Amino acid sequence: MTVAMASSQALAPVDDASTPAPIQSESAAIVSMIERAARDPNVDIDKMERLLQMQERVLAQRARAAFAAGLAQLQQELPVVRERGKGDKSAKYALWEDLNEAIRPAMGRHGFSLTFRVGNPGNGRLAVTGVLMHQDGHSEETTMELPVDTSGSKNAVQAVGSSTSYGKRYVAMALLNVTSTGEDDDGRGGCGQPRISEEQATELRDLAESVGADLRRFLNFMRVESLVDLPAARFEQAVTELKRKERR
Repeated sequence: MTVAMASSQALAPVDDASTPAPIQSESAAIVSMIERAARDPNVDIDKMERLLQMQERVLAQRARAAFAAGLAQLQQELPVVRERGKGDKSAKYALWEDLNEAIRPAMGRHGFSLTFRVGNPGNGRLAVTGVLMHQDGHSEETTMELPVDTSGSKNAVQAVGSSTSYGKRYVAMALLNVTSTGEDDDGRGGCGQPRISEEQATELRDLAESVGADLRRFLNFMRVESLVDLPAARFEQAVTELKRKERR
């Protein structure tokens, strides 16, 4: 029983003003049940395991709530990023260095971190995955697959670096709903922003209807006039946002 009691104490939630009170109360009640069961010499081990599983679910729910609350506060502080990069035909785009510098202070204040994984799916393509983690443990991620940028006189290493930087930029913008000044429509050379397909637009429209989302409010949130205007890099974010509404 000593081990069980230690586990219950380790799992006990810490008071956090950003977490909704009902979730805190439910978590505290389950911890209390676990502690009482741990003090009972006749406690059933299966029952203890079920209680611990309940505690894990409550903590996961609490972490999701804290993530959503923190993200809402974070997005109010994120700036519109200036566009200093130049692509084909002098089209401008936001540099990854500028985006990273702009978002890091606010992310730190609200307990967020952003990491990336880079994969190689083959066929001359890269897959960049961004993972947005909150200090309470919940994380969300999105992946962008893109061709290796062989434009200009880049060598193989430079081509991979250019596409990786491009993927980081748009994955981060998708996860955080960050915008940049001006249009970024230089679709070649690893600097473009292709739109979602008609099939993806239909998928989002059907999902919005199934979860009872207000499509106009959703479009305003995503900062586009219509679903077909949504950048392809933000498709996964759109799906995540709609599914989050379904969970609520």
